[in-house]
Amino acid sequence: MAEMSRFIQFNNEQIDARQMITYENLAQALSGNPHIHLTERQLMEFNPKEQTISMSVFWRHRTAEQTHLGRLSDIYLLAEGFWRHFSQRAWREFQEEITELNYPKFFEQQLIMAEEFRLMESVAKKRPGTKKAFRLRAQAYLATYQHQIHVHHQKGFLAEALLNYFYIALHEGSLRLPTGGIFDTFSDLLYKWQHVFDSQSTEETIRIIWALVPQIEEILKKDIQLDVYALLDQLEAAPFIPDHEHDGVCGMEEGSDEAKETIEETFRSWHRESQDDRGTHLRFELERGNEGKSLSDEAVEGQDGQPPTEVGTGGDVDATAKPQKEESLATKSLKKKYTKSGEVFGREHEQVIYQEKMITTHGEDITPKSVMEKWRLQQEPMVRALVQELRKRMAQKKMSRRTHLSYGRLDSKQLLSFVTENRPRPFYKKDAPSKPLDAVFGLLIDGSASMMDKMDETKQAVLLFHDVLRSLEIAHEMTLFYEDAYEATKEVQPNTFEWIHRLEDGAVDASEKIAAMTSHEDNRDGFAIRWMTERLKKRPEKHRFLLVFSDGEPSAFEYAQNGILDTAEAVIEAEKQGITVLHLFLNTSEPSEEQLQLFSTIYGRQSIVASDVAQFSDMTLRTLRKVLSLVVQSM
Repeated sequence: MAEMSRFIQFNNEQIDARQMITYENLAQALSGNPHIHLTERQLMEFNPKEQTISMSVFWRHRTAEQTHLGRLSDIYLLAEGFWRHFSQRAWREFQEEITELNYPKFFEQQLIMAEEFRLMESVAKKRPGTKKAFRLRAQAYLATYQHQIHVHHQKGFLAEALLNYFYIALHEGSLRLPTGGIFDTFSDLLYKWQHVFDSQSTEETIRIIWALVPQIEEILKKDIQLDVYALLDQLEAAPFIPDHEHDGVCGMEEGSDEAKETIEETFRSWHRESQDDRGTHLRFELERGNEGKSLSDEAVEGQDGQPPTEVGTGGDVDATAKPQKEESLATKSLKKKYTKSGEVFGREHEQVIYQEKMITTHGEDITPKSVMEKWRLQQEPMVRALVQELRKRMAQKKMSRRTHLSYGRLDSKQLLSFVTENRPRPFYKKDAPSKPLDAVFGLLIDGSASMMDKMDETKQAVLLFHDVLRSLEIAHEMTLFYEDAYEATKEVQPNTFEWIHRLEDGAVDASEKIAAMTSHEDNRDGFAIRWMTERLKKRPEKHRFLLVFSDGEPSAFEYAQNGILDTAEAVIEAEKQGITVLHLFLNTSEPSEEQLQLFSTIYGRQSIVASDVAQFSDMTLRTLRKVLSLVVQSM
């Protein structure tokens, strides 16, 4: 079967990240597998090696309801129908047997079509709530195939036309089928094809296909050329669980090559295999291992994620060859004290290594101290006004002095009440002491190359943010994040977090470090948000806020379209930890509708847009006023 693994999206159409996350959660719930991920490709597809299932782009560019129900029907079929009730064993046997036929590809597609119909009926019976989605699915594909059947007939694609004919017969009945010419010949197949209505298993469906084989072989002239289904292409490419043993391994040590009965079993097996494959232990081929201490004095215990430090050639190539130190990127990165992220920060960042360091306060791009003092002087009235406003609100929240109490501090002016009153109350309580705002802030600043022409305005906004929180004695952290695009490879993607001000720094003035901010290469937003979330969730404050200053969408190595979904997931994960995520977008021009929609799908309603980069400081101030006012109200 032609493989569909090279599906390429040629337009810049963006996905609704939050909706995609909802679909993925549904797929995980139906399949009972929390490890699978959902993508969108040309046709529906399973990929156990990547632990993904794919919806079809067929449902795009329709009404919102049609798109939603159509995608749901894909998920129901993938995560419930084919997932548990399709026999891979029978499928593989069928594939082997039809190789000698003239049109094997047609019969594969015909079998999947019949199984799709059977499983739609089965799932709808088990879950009546799916009927509406399946009904819309049948209507949409019927409209497509009723048009295509005539086009294929005119172009001489009889195999494609026959598949269309079979689909219409299943979902609409024989009365709506075209007649005349070759279609009258097709009608002779309907008597046996109608047994699909009674099929209860993949094996029964295969028997129906075999009964039709002789007649179909006489009708068709060539095999199908256009794919209608690519559902099982990746299963075909990986029929068995891969094993890593040598031919010398025998007995119970041999890997099993028994095909899995269901797709569910295949996905679970591939997941276990991929979990075991991590680390350096499988990079070396050993015929036998011996227990005991190594004879080498330099041997160290292997660790997952640790790259080999020596490479060499075997004696059969060069008898005098000696191992050579390999100055690979991973080795150099480890020397720089990078930390490997692994699975902690999400599936998209398993190959990320990162370092945390204080920003360097010397270099060519540092803003002069005089300019920083000028900015601070210009912003001082705004900072002072906001601080005074908040302190006034905080004072109003304090408890007023209470007098005439039965206990507390003795009021010397009320001593006479012991004589004049039967139940004297000469005591009072002092005003409740003012409490600091119970909040903590984390600020992530996009350090990508696109920020180069906006860095001055960003520094002003960060300085304003710092001065307000420092005046109110609120703990906050400010970090510049970026990825090294020139060193990033498929195996390793170096990321850096440059601290401008840490949570532990208290009221220390960070203006000198703010002046040192500069642009670098790429931005891996989802990773940065998860990193800051890990720091904020350990804080004891009741109100925790994570702000992101950025001028665009995520952009890093192999982190384009999937970066949008990953960043949206990171935002949702932070919100589940009780952290409010706010996105402040700065740009040199009015944002487009596409940009606004993108930020809405990633950050929900928590995305704030400045129409002009010069307004970014004002926007930051308004955001802080609104957020801190809510904190004061909750005191």
